[in-house]
Amino acid sequence: MQRGSGRKDGYTGRLTTELIMDETFVTQEQNNTESPASDKRLREILAVLRRHQVTHGLSPVKLREILEDLGPTYVKLGQIMSMRSDMLPESYCEELTKLRTEVRPLPFHIIYGVIETELNRPVSDIFSEIEETPLGSASIAQVHPAVLKDGTKVVIKIQRPAIKQTMQNDIRLMKKAAGILKIAIGTEDLIDFKTILDELWKTTQEEMDFVQEAANLDLFYENQKEIAYVTCPKVFHELTTPRLLVMEYINGIQIDETAQLEDLGYNMTEIGQKAAENYCKQILEDGFFHADPHPGNLWVAGGQIAWLDLGMTGRLTQHNKQLLKKAITAILENDIYALKNVLLAFGEPQERVNHARLYTDIDDILSKYLSMDFGTMKLGTLIERMLELVKDHRLAITPDVTLLGRSMITMEGTLTACAPDVNIIQILSVHMSTLLIKELDAKKLLRHKGRQLYTSMDKSLDIPAQLSDLLNITKNGQAQLNLQVADSEEIREDIQRTANRFILSILAVGLFIGSGLILNTMSMPRWFGIPWLSFIGYFISFILILVLIFRILFRKK
Repeated sequence: MQRGSGRKDGYTGRLTTELIMDETFVTQEQNNTESPASDKRLREILAVLRRHQVTHGLSPVKLREILEDLGPTYVKLGQIMSMRSDMLPESYCEELTKLRTEVRPLPFHIIYGVIETELNRPVSDIFSEIEETPLGSASIAQVHPAVLKDGTKVVIKIQRPAIKQTMQNDIRLMKKAAGILKIAIGTEDLIDFKTILDELWKTTQEEMDFVQEAANLDLFYENQKEIAYVTCPKVFHELTTPRLLVMEYINGIQIDETAQLEDLGYNMTEIGQKAAENYCKQILEDGFFHADPHPGNLWVAGGQIAWLDLGMTGRLTQHNKQLLKKAITAILENDIYALKNVLLAFGEPQERVNHARLYTDIDDILSKYLSMDFGTMKLGTLIERMLELVKDHRLAITPDVTLLGRSMITMEGTLTACAPDVNIIQILSVHMSTLLIKELDAKKLLRHKGRQLYTSMDKSLDIPAQLSDLLNITKNGQAQLNLQVADSEEIREDIQRTANRFILSILAVGLFIGSGLILNTMSMPRWFGIPWLSFIGYFISFILILVLIFRILFRKK
């Protein structure tokens, strides 16, 4: 194949590898880039895609490996993508949770310079000590322990220099290749790269604003201040900027370090139960929850569970909180009708809803999982099935709801790692019962029912007039009855196929009987001793019978 040419497959619409990785394509993109650095980065991206043979198809594992090879910025994007099952299939989200979070730390002198730039004064004026070895190094920032001048131990989270510009440039370059890439790897209906990149860039910008993370920490602390066994780092606002976050140092142990915690006398079942209970409070009462509660973000310190890294959080409106409570109640009571109504309230249908099939699918899911006892039921698996159902029925739900779903799956995984005996569904059901009792207010309930009664009585006054209008319309022959039959096209096709078979059967039987009657006609010309009309009749009836058998065996029932 000549350079710059490309063959398009008429069935799949897939372009050959040469077109994607073509020098002509690169040259065209170079004309639109802003600097030689962008040109170089574009070539690096295309080289990674070529190495992984993306034109041969995309799989969850291949996507994860591509993101890892593209570097820290794409690893971060992948981590955010793993929480967005509204944009990616569940299998892709699950695989992206395996992305490596640790990256090579920056030299300390670069970190030192960023701190001085952000604080606009010498580091020695504020800190008496900063450890050069980081506690952790991720794609956006790295964390160093330090000591303030007054002896307070703190943790400094420092954003990597120019990371925002680097990520913005990478995303812009990837968006330029997104259109042709989507066709090339045959994922037109699977992944919308441009939409994903736009959404991820918006989320990443929020996470790169450390002032916003500081606000998240403040709100989380305020929500949990009455809970004795829960804490989070205190923020030093006077030392915090959009690229620098100074927090209280929490000297604790990661929640999944069970052997070490048990040696210190902790009961892991109690820790798991309290972590699950607090998480339920976050989603059902506060409407503000930790969106990434993996073991690295939950530590045990001084008899408390410390929630760390609130860069990624989710929020639920009052309306969504009520819907969530109704959904949990419907699942626990095996009420498919209530759950179906909640799903339709959560999401906006993108096409006509097949209500009968939606009922059946919900019933299949609930029948399978609610036949188990609480000890064996897995909330994560149930949520994954519900998210798949929402996608199958083309219901567009808000990002915060899908973020909640992924967060609950992550939380169940954390509990499995630290306290396998703790079942989050049991905790959730108990918390719901307690919450319903707490929210039960007799006076409020009486006022609410009173308003409903008044509204019903008011509407009932209109019924006689409406009945009169209906009778007049019927008397004048203007009444119309509109029926919506689910899957009407399929029913019509079934009826048509049945009618065709019936007609073929009648023709075959008629010809066969008629041919038999002609055998007794002596005056008719014969062929091999058989009247020629009988011979033709037998032959055609035989062909019709074969056609009928073929349709029954090899066509749709």
